[in-house]
Amino acid sequence: MTAYATRRVLLMVPTLWAIATLTFFLVRAAPGGPFQSERDIPPAARTALTAKYGLDRPLGEQYVTFLRRAAVLDLGPSYSQPTRQVRDLVLGSAGVSFELGGWALLVALAAGIPLGALAAYRHNTAGDRAAMAAALLGVSVPNFVLGPLLVLLFSLTLFWLPPALWTGPASRVLPVATLAAAYVAYVARLTRGGLLETLREDYVRTARAKGLGEGRVVVRHALRLGLLPVVSFLGPAAARLVTGSLVVEQVFAVPGLGRQLVNGAFNRDYTLVLGVVLFYAGILMVFNLLVDLAYARLDPRVELR
Repeated sequence: MTAYATRRVLLMVPTLWAIATLTFFLVRAAPGGPFQSERDIPPAARTALTAKYGLDRPLGEQYVTFLRRAAVLDLGPSYSQPTRQVRDLVLGSAGVSFELGGWALLVALAAGIPLGALAAYRHNTAGDRAAMAAALLGVSVPNFVLGPLLVLLFSLTLFWLPPALWTGPASRVLPVATLAAAYVAYVARLTRGGLLETLREDYVRTARAKGLGEGRVVVRHALRLGLLPVVSFLGPAAARLVTGSLVVEQVFAVPGLGRQLVNGAFNRDYTLVLGVVLFYAGILMVFNLLVDLAYARLDPRVELR
């Protein structure tokens, strides 16, 4: 397992290089520039700014400079916030996104696994159909619809929760619920499918034949392998949740990575966009590695190659 993890970590380097290269040239191919705004900047000031940030140099030279800085995790200052370093902006926003995504992941697992297990255990009953209908509703309603509906109900009608910002425990409830809703549905459906297949295995029938209680058979024996589809799904899902959702952070004015990426794209802030994209790619690969290791731990039939 150690050798496998080491190889995967080493493979992250060329993968990050490919992502960084593609992002570098794509952001520069977009129309406009970092110093174009509604107010016209004097030509002398524009020339001075492009020279200060090295944007007047050949593209190949800019690319080499970018790679040299990225190798030491220092992309320089943000173009739209020149007093702030990109590394500080990304790490400062990552804490908020980690908290938002972490709570949403916990809610998705805490609600989705019992819901899916109940649906599998009560297969083809009214409880199964009700649980899957709720899961289908959670998948079907997009974040940009669910978020404003929750704000309208709990903030503007009942006055129970604040409608936006990230200022206290109460302000976490609506963003976390909005972000977790779809993932509760995914986890529930995957748990149901995996558990239905596992409950038909020979070792489950053997456990029942030995006189074990149904609850113990499901929880102690069937659920371990029944959760393997959920474990496979958790890699990209956890990375997306932890790094935040663009829509949710915009709707609730959450100062996370999603807002930084949107602001960087609107302002053509090349360094900020590159910093957020590389951070997101690194987190995604780390979570995928952890999921592969957890998969091998849960299922002894899986060998890491």
